[in-house]
Amino acid sequence: MFRSPIAPPLTLAATTLLAVSAVAVPAQAGDRSSGGPLPAVAARAETPVLHDDAQGGNADADDPAIWRDATAPGRSLVIATAKEGGLRVYDLDARPVQTIAAPPAAGEGDAPGRFNNVDLVAGLRLSSGRADLAVTTDRGHDRLRFYRIDRDRAGGPLTDVTDPAAPAVFSRDQAEVNEQRTAYGLATWTDRSSGRSYALVSRRERTGIALLELLPAAGGKVTYRTVRHLDLPSAFRLPNGRTWTPCAEPGELPQVEGMVVDPADGTLYAGQEDVGIWRLRADLTGTPELLDKVREYGVPGTYDEQTEECVAGADPGFGGTRISADVEGLTLVTEADGDGHLLASSQGDNTFAAYDRERGDDNEYEGGFRVAPAGGRPDGSEECDGAAALNAPLGSRYPRGLLVVQDGQDSPGDGDRPATNFKFVDLGTVLDALDD
Repeated sequence: MFRSPIAPPLTLAATTLLAVSAVAVPAQAGDRSSGGPLPAVAARAETPVLHDDAQGGNADADDPAIWRDATAPGRSLVIATAKEGGLRVYDLDARPVQTIAAPPAAGEGDAPGRFNNVDLVAGLRLSSGRADLAVTTDRGHDRLRFYRIDRDRAGGPLTDVTDPAAPAVFSRDQAEVNEQRTAYGLATWTDRSSGRSYALVSRRERTGIALLELLPAAGGKVTYRTVRHLDLPSAFRLPNGRTWTPCAEPGELPQVEGMVVDPADGTLYAGQEDVGIWRLRADLTGTPELLDKVREYGVPGTYDEQTEECVAGADPGFGGTRISADVEGLTLVTEADGDGHLLASSQGDNTFAAYDRERGDDNEYEGGFRVAPAGGRPDGSEECDGAAALNAPLGSRYPRGLLVVQDGQDSPGDGDRPATNFKFVDLGTVLDALDD
């Protein structure tokens, strides 16, 4: 448990060379290294398709969060980002409840609002009283946005309560905002020892993570202040003595997007997309540990300017066996006794990996699964960006909880138009698959 939320700043320089050995986890059933096939689970529902083009309002499904209505669990909501399409709110039948537009560009030629990731804060103290909030990263403006959740409010359950004076997270001015090395991934955390609530925000095309304290502002609004910043490494010392940096477009560093905090002990799990899953303290003190590596870890690559793609060299065999780049959406399945799972989207092979939630068991690997079509609609999940799990009864439709995953290639699609949406999966079927 963290006792001091305000400690001296910690920064690991982005160019630091780090010799990394992933935490040892034994092969088990379902681990690709043991040759076992991964079980498939089917979605029960899916949201309407979104299209990332002018006709579709540049809406692109990305990251979901699940809000539970404690008084009527069957009326719970899924709140999800759609990038330039703003926020979407769905009921448990995956039907749209509310659409919130992303804010317009600050000025002519400036970047428009773009909601990347979303998470929830329960019972944050505001000047108008305590409230549940949806928090999202606005990558277009390099800011956090806050929405109060009132299930039965006329006009929709979400109300914008962002302080207009809330500062940029990483940028010094609008010119830097327009470069779009801005607020990207997101995880919220309430420190049980102090009662203070925070957001951990990663930076696009950089390795940085910022710890922001969430604060009440006048008129029931919400703002924040930066507490601390940490840069994960971008270069790694391999066992053969060579230095490896993941291949990317010139000037880009290996970014973090998927993040989640275990509320029981304040452990942050962060997915550095082309590297692996990090385990560190949510207050960003101490030394990060690489829990698992992507299969492509250590593979040299050369960026081709013409194709705008990386050409991979020979695999030296230093990568992991369970997740493929990009490692994306991270979410927790919690249990009252402290057990549960850390789930990670292995975007490169359209699977999900499950690790033991308990630090005492060193977050050992416990298997994996796919979200696959069961014939007809809904289809499965491919190239999943974001995921959210809630292990609690949600009415008669999901009595054993819910897993929501993004589908990066909805089928059958609509011609050549980009098509994405979210799949709703009975969490009980996932847990049964992992227990088999």
